[in-house]
Amino acid sequence: MTDIGFYHLTRTPLDQALPRLLGRVLAQGGRAQVLVGNADRVAALDAALWLAPEPDWLPHGSAAMGHAALQPIWLTEHDEPAANGARFLFLVDAAQSARLDAYERVFDLFDGNDEAALAAARDRWKLAKAAGHLLSYWQQGPRGWEKKA
Repeated sequence: MTDIGFYHLTRTPLDQALPRLLGRVLAQGGRAQVLVGNADRVAALDAALWLAPEPDWLPHGSAAMGHAALQPIWLTEHDEPAANGARFLFLVDAAQSARLDAYERVFDLFDGNDEAALAAARDRWKLAKAAGHLLSYWQQGPRGWEKKA
């Protein structure tokens, strides 16, 4: 089963938290796919990753740029096999994937200041638990991510 971490954003918005998590994956030689809710979000995250101050370099691409196999980070709104060979999947905007077993680790990021996002994350947790995945819950604290469960 896949290791799924639920990341409860309470201190910073997604466009600030995601680059740091992606940077950790790249630092370990990994590749990531980021599954988002729609094409507008792909464009917004594309810009945010290029402008992220930390880490200062996050090579990535999307269908608009092409060359998926060459991209360490692939941004998409389509639940499809990782076009870049990613073993790490990031789910944002309550995106869901039917392909969780294809990944070594899944990061489910959600906005802790949005009641609807919290409720949806709880539902995804229940579904993942029922499917037998290994689950962990992380919440932003004053010094970074704190493992709560």
